[in-house]
Amino acid sequence: MSQARKPNSVPFCSGRYYVLMVVLGLAFVGLFARAAYLQIDKSKILNGKADSRSVRSKEIATHRGVIYDRNGEELAVSVPVKSVWIDVTKIMEKSPTLIEEDWNRLAVIADKTPQDFKRWIVERKGKQFAWVARHLDPKRASIVKTLDLPGVYLRDEFRRYYPSAEITAHLIGFTDIDDKGREGLERSYDTLLSGEDGEEKVRLDLHRRVIEQQEVIKEAEKGQDIYLSIDSRIQAIAYKALKTAVLKHRARSGALVMLDVDTGEVLALLSQPSYNPNRFDSRHSKFTRNSAFVDSFEPGSTAKPLTVASALEAGVVKPWTKINTSPGRMKLNGYWVKDGKNHGVLDVSGILQKSSNIGVTKLAKMMDDEAFLNTFYQVGFGIDSASGFPGESAGRMHFRENWSDIEKANVAFGYGFMVTPVQLAQAYAVFGAYGVKRPMSLIKREEVPHGEQVISRKVSQQVIKMMETVVGEGGTAQKAKVYGYRIAGKTGTARKADDGSYGDQYMVFFAGLAPVSNPKIAMVVFVNEPKSEEYYAGDVAAPVFAKVAEETLRLLNIKPDQKNVIALSPNKEGDANG
Repeated sequence: MSQARKPNSVPFCSGRYYVLMVVLGLAFVGLFARAAYLQIDKSKILNGKADSRSVRSKEIATHRGVIYDRNGEELAVSVPVKSVWIDVTKIMEKSPTLIEEDWNRLAVIADKTPQDFKRWIVERKGKQFAWVARHLDPKRASIVKTLDLPGVYLRDEFRRYYPSAEITAHLIGFTDIDDKGREGLERSYDTLLSGEDGEEKVRLDLHRRVIEQQEVIKEAEKGQDIYLSIDSRIQAIAYKALKTAVLKHRARSGALVMLDVDTGEVLALLSQPSYNPNRFDSRHSKFTRNSAFVDSFEPGSTAKPLTVASALEAGVVKPWTKINTSPGRMKLNGYWVKDGKNHGVLDVSGILQKSSNIGVTKLAKMMDDEAFLNTFYQVGFGIDSASGFPGESAGRMHFRENWSDIEKANVAFGYGFMVTPVQLAQAYAVFGAYGVKRPMSLIKREEVPHGEQVISRKVSQQVIKMMETVVGEGGTAQKAKVYGYRIAGKTGTARKADDGSYGDQYMVFFAGLAPVSNPKIAMVVFVNEPKSEEYYAGDVAAPVFAKVAEETLRLLNIKPDQKNVIALSPNKEGDANG
């Protein structure tokens, strides 16, 4: 039996093995040397190339300052939202691989049909940035995030939100899609409210998602907060009362202005009809117009206290001076000046109480032009209030030299010149401050300005006492009475000019002060073209004043000043001149 063959042994270290080890060793040494070369000698160049592809400067979004009322209630705030944008170049590259369902869902986000959306993208071929949809609600933003489509990105932005909506719309205004103030105080204080976006360096992945935040280049600066002078509680009260009156009397529009007599601050300011500033589709120009600042009108009988004040300042009459208004009409330059009825002999107080056109005309004729118009100019007619509100009207106080007697008479009872509700409210605030005119302010004041004495204290007090009779028995504004408080004011019912003559449309106003013993608020209520059976100021505007003043005085904890309070009659008496 033959012996099995012994297998050939393989040498442990053959020549080929040594060659292989040398080759592998040299390869590793070469790789190490190459890595060391790239890491040490070429690191800056390579890092620069990498950064050029992945490191970008990213905007740090900031938001506008908050607008508060005088008590710290938020009236305008910025809320974070998402917006969608696309890199059209990348979309075009990836479009063949996008499924139709994804395109359709993205088209819905853009509020377009799929066909229109594709056409819209083609029209922007070559662009690396295009907005698809701005200020998405959270649900729609989550849909975009879920799609995770190449070239489609979400961006952080801020949208303005107005908690009070219609109640403060005309005063606060609104911002546009780019968060820039476009109306109201948002526009007036846009520079102050606007923040300044920051900038940071970030690293992005292939899909432009941030994977590393490297450094902040510039810190974001939030916009400055502002505190307004208005009291949102009073504003809400006034809004409800004015809106009710405008709807009840089917009026075209209305406005209300309330000032703090002691400080000149605006406590409430609004117009009707209003709009919701949170909705872009409701911001039509016919609704956004702020009548209190922008619209001017002939003030009618609300100007008569100024004529009386001028006569008292000029010393041509005393409060007890008797003026014969019989027979209730007089002819000047071929035109008739008339009262509603023959009031006979009236003292100066009676002229205001009965709202006598004849009475104030005779007072005006007793004065030279400068003395007569002095009070009108001193209280601020003919110039704007310097509030800074966009589009504020200065009214119109332009009179020709050597004007006729009838032109002078017209001014005496409130025709032939134009004022705004704000100007009229400021004029009555001057009476309430006993002749001191303080600058009007929409911003809460820390210190009260001294103001300027433009009417003597004595005359102001005399006129206030006279205006109190207007609200009393026999006056034209008994519906302006407030239980427990003494009220002073004046009605105004003026015909609107149409094609050079006065038609059958009316503007009605009530301007008043409360309480008489120590005036704290001055208020003007303006209603334009009431179409109900009641269209006199005593029936339309005076009740609004009463409602708002009553709740405001109690809200401000102002002590009642009426002694021996009795039930007040709601019935209106007196004539219709006011």
